[in-house]
Amino acid sequence: MKKSYTSIGHISCVLMLTVAGTSFQAQVQRSSDTISRKSIAEASVLRKKTDTLSPSNKPPSEKVSNIEEVVLNAGYYKVKDKERTGSIAKVSSKDIENQPVANVLSAIQGRVSGVNIIQNSGVPGGGFDIQIRGKNSLRREGNDPMYIVDGVVISSENPSRYSSSIMPYSSISPLNSINPNDIENIEILKDADATAIYGSRGANGVVLITTKKGKKGKTQFSVNSSYALSSAASKMKMMNTAEYVRMRKEAYANDGITAYPATAYDINGIWNQSRYTDWQKVLIGNTAEAISTQISISGGSEGTSFLVSGSHQEQTTVFPASFRYKTNNITSNISHQSKDRKFTANISNLISFQTNNMLNQEITNKSLFLSPNAPALYSPNGSINWENNTFDNPIAPFVSTYSNDNKQFTSNINMGYEVYKGISVKLNGGVNYRAFEEYSLLPHTMYNPSYGLTSASSSALRNRRQYFSYIIEPQINWKHDFGDHQFDVLAGGTFQQDSGYQSQNQGYGFESNALIHNIGAAKTKIITEAGSEYRYAALFGRINYQYKNKYILNVTGRRDGSSRFGPQKRFANFGAVGAAWLFSNENILRESRWLSFGKFRGSIGTTGNDKIGDYQYLDTYTISGTGYGGITALNPSRLYNPLFSWEKTEKLEAAVELGFLKDRINLSAAWYRNRSSNQLVGIPLPGTTGFSSIQANLPATVENKGFELDINAYPIKSSKFKWNTSFNISIPTSKLVSFPGLEGSTYANQYVLGYPVSIVKVYQYEGIDPVTGLYRFKDFNGDGKITSLDDNQVIERIGVRYFGGLQNQLQYKSWTFSFLLQFVKQRNWNYHNYMPTPGTMNNQPVELLDVWSADNQGGTYMPYTSGADTQKTTLQTLFKNSTAAIDDASFIRLKNIQLSYRLKPESSIIKDVLIYFQGQNLLTWTNYFGLDPEFVLTGFLPPLKTYSFGIQLNF
Repeated sequence: MKKSYTSIGHISCVLMLTVAGTSFQAQVQRSSDTISRKSIAEASVLRKKTDTLSPSNKPPSEKVSNIEEVVLNAGYYKVKDKERTGSIAKVSSKDIENQPVANVLSAIQGRVSGVNIIQNSGVPGGGFDIQIRGKNSLRREGNDPMYIVDGVVISSENPSRYSSSIMPYSSISPLNSINPNDIENIEILKDADATAIYGSRGANGVVLITTKKGKKGKTQFSVNSSYALSSAASKMKMMNTAEYVRMRKEAYANDGITAYPATAYDINGIWNQSRYTDWQKVLIGNTAEAISTQISISGGSEGTSFLVSGSHQEQTTVFPASFRYKTNNITSNISHQSKDRKFTANISNLISFQTNNMLNQEITNKSLFLSPNAPALYSPNGSINWENNTFDNPIAPFVSTYSNDNKQFTSNINMGYEVYKGISVKLNGGVNYRAFEEYSLLPHTMYNPSYGLTSASSSALRNRRQYFSYIIEPQINWKHDFGDHQFDVLAGGTFQQDSGYQSQNQGYGFESNALIHNIGAAKTKIITEAGSEYRYAALFGRINYQYKNKYILNVTGRRDGSSRFGPQKRFANFGAVGAAWLFSNENILRESRWLSFGKFRGSIGTTGNDKIGDYQYLDTYTISGTGYGGITALNPSRLYNPLFSWEKTEKLEAAVELGFLKDRINLSAAWYRNRSSNQLVGIPLPGTTGFSSIQANLPATVENKGFELDINAYPIKSSKFKWNTSFNISIPTSKLVSFPGLEGSTYANQYVLGYPVSIVKVYQYEGIDPVTGLYRFKDFNGDGKITSLDDNQVIERIGVRYFGGLQNQLQYKSWTFSFLLQFVKQRNWNYHNYMPTPGTMNNQPVELLDVWSADNQGGTYMPYTSGADTQKTTLQTLFKNSTAAIDDASFIRLKNIQLSYRLKPESSIIKDVLIYFQGQNLLTWTNYFGLDPEFVLTGFLPPLKTYSFGIQLNF
C-alpha cells in the first residue's frame, strides 16, 4: 500500500489540536505512570518537618495522598522524574508485555525519542542495530550501547562467525536471552548527565533493564500462553512467465543472437515455457508459527518477597523446511528488608537456553531472481530436482546445516545497609556467563551435480566461544537536608573482569558425507584457539544539590582504567554537570491554572569509548599455515602502538518540560549535540611496512545533533472510559566536523567534511540517451569515460531524516485497545542497487517492462541484454551505483495493535483472566522500490507480519 507522507504532519497537528481543545477532565501519563507534578512538589514540601511555610507560599488544597511519583532508574541511583537533570526515557512492562516478539528491542521500536532501532532480519534469533542519538564512532562495532540487566553488564560482542549468510553481520542480539514478559522497566540514558557516571562505557548511551520482582501478599500463580502466526510482510510484484520469456528473447535479439545458447534453459526448449511458479510464495511465503508459555509464582511477607518464572518459546520460519528457534528461560528473584528497614538485599538470577537450526544460505534473493518457469523443487520420487543438471535448486542448501546453541547465566546480588541516619552503604555484584557453540556443515550434495564435486569438497566448521564476567561495585551514599538545602552524595568504585575463550575447528574433505559431523575425519584440519582477558576499574561519584525544590545541580565524575590500552594511556577522566530549574514552583506560578508543571534542564559533559577489542596495542603474531624446515612458523599480525587511547564524546543538551491544564497535556522538548573525537580506527600504512594499517587514534571528529519532542496526554479520563495518547519525533543530523589530512588519505573517497559519515559517493544518472536508448551519466572529469573514481562524485546522504511514533490506548471498563504507528523519513539504496542485469537469466520486477524502444522513447530502462553486450553490462554496473539506485525509503508502519479483555470469574481459585490479541507489523505505507524499507542489506528476509492470540490466568 502507498500513501503520501504529508499524513505524518497531519496526524501530529490533529493530535495536538484535539488534545488542546478538549473539555474533558484529564491527567497526563508520563513514562506510563500517572502523576500530578504540581501536587507532588507541594506534597514533598509538606512532608518536610523542618520547613516553615509562609501564607503566601502555602500550596493550594489538593488531594495528594493517593498520588504515586514516578521513580526512574539511573543506574547507580534512583531519581524522581520531576527532579532529574538528565535525559532518561522509560518504557514500562505494560507497553511491551504479551507482544509477539522474542526480543524486547522489537517491542520498543517507535516508542522512544532519540532511539533508532532497526531489525536486521526476519529470521528468528537475529539481531538489531540500535543507535542512541546517532553513530559516534567510525567503527561499526564501536556504536553499540551499554546493556545492564539488574546491575550486571551484558556484553554486546557478537559471538557468531558462521551465520553471516543468513543474518546480516552475523548479528545475534545479547537481549535474545531475556523474555520480554520478564521485564518490569527499561530505562535508556542518553545525555551526558545520565551517562557520564558510566564513564568510558556511556558514549553510545546506556540501556538499563530491570526484571520483575515479587510483591508482598498472598502467593500468586500465573499462567500465560500465546500462539502466533507470521508471514512475509511484503512482496515484490515480479514478471510472470510470458513477460519474462518475452524479456529474455528480446535481450538475445538486441544482442544479435538468433541461436540460443545451450545454457539458456528457460527459452531454448529445455524448460517448459508455459510453466509458472510464484517463487516468493514458494520460498518465503509459508506461515511461521510461534508458541509461548510462561508460568510464574510470586508472593511474600512484609519483609521478604519472591518471584520464580519459567518460560518456553518456539518459532518456525517462513522457509519451506522445518527450521526452528527455541528458548527456555528461568528467572528468579528474592528481596528482603529487615524489620527496622535498615538492611535490604535483592538477588536476581536469569538462566537462558537457546537453540537455533537455520538454513546455511539465505534464499530470499533467490525468490526474487529465479526464473518463473524454472523446474519444480522436487522430483517425483521426492528427492531434490536438478532437472538433468540444468537447475540450481534453491532448496539444495537445505541439505546443509547451520545450528547454534547459546547458554547464558546472569546473577546479581545487591545489598544495602543504613549505618546511620542519612548514610548508607551498598554493594552490587554479579556474574555473567555465556557459552556459545555453532556448527556449519556444507556437504558437496548442496551443489549442482554438473560441477562434478565429491565429498572431498565437503566442509565442516565449528566455532565455540565462552565468556565469563564478574563485577563488584561498593558504594556509599549520604543524604541530608539543611533547611531549604538538600544534598545527595554518592561515591563508589567498579571492578570488572572479563575472560573469553574461543576455538575454531575447520575440516575440509571427507571420504564420505557420513563422516562430516566428525571434523577429525577431515583430510585437512585447521584448528585455532585464543583466549583473552579484559580488566576494567573505576572510581565514580555524584553530588546532587537542591534548593527549595526549585533549583537542582547534579555533578557526576568517573575515573576509568582499561586494560585495552598501553600502560601510559590506561586511565582517563570523564564527567558531567547537569542543572534544572523547576520554575513552576516559583511563587508567581504556583496558582497558575494553565501551567501545572514547568522545568528547564541542561547538561554538559564527556563520556568515552574503549570498544576496540583486547590486546590491540600489542605487537601480535599468528601461526603460519606453512612451516619452514619442519618447524612451525609465526607471522607478525599487528604492530605495537602503546600510545592510542580512549575515544571521547562531548555531550551537550538543553531541554524544557511542561505540563498544562492540571497535567492534562505533558510536553518535553530537547536539543542535543554530541561530538566524538580520537576515533579508534586503523590508520593506513605504506605497503613497504608489511602492514596495511596500524591501530591508532584518528584525529577526526564526528558530530551528532538533533531535536526531540515528546507529547503525552489524557484527552479523556473517566471512571469507565480512558484515552491516553502519546507522540514522539526525533530529528537527527550528523556530520564529519574535522579530519586532518583527509584529502591525502585512503578515506578520501569514503568521507567528506561537513557531511554525515554514512554518505556514499555515486555516479550522476542523467536518464536515457534519446538516440541510443542507453543510460547516460555525468562526465565530471571530461575524459569521455565514465569508469574512473573521478566520475564517482555525487554525494548521497544515506540514512534517517526523522523518525518517531504515535501511540494511543483506549480503555472501556474491562476492554483495552491500543495501537502504535511508527514512522521513518529516510533515504537509502533501492532495488536498483541489487538487481541483476535485465535480460539475463534472472526474473525482474514488473517495473522493468517499461523499457526504452523506438516505439517507447519515454521508457525508464535501457534495452535488455543477455550479458553479451559488454557496453550495456558496464552501464548496468554504473546504474547500480548511481543516483538512480538511491531513493526515498520512508515508511509509516502499523507497528503494533492490541485488543484485550479482562474478566473476573466468580471463582475462589481464579483471580482474573486476560484474553488478548496482538498484531505486529500489520500494515506499511511506503513508496519504496524494494522488498521492505526497513533493512540493513537487501536480499535478507525482512521483518515479518505477525498475529498473536493469548490468554493469561492469574490464581
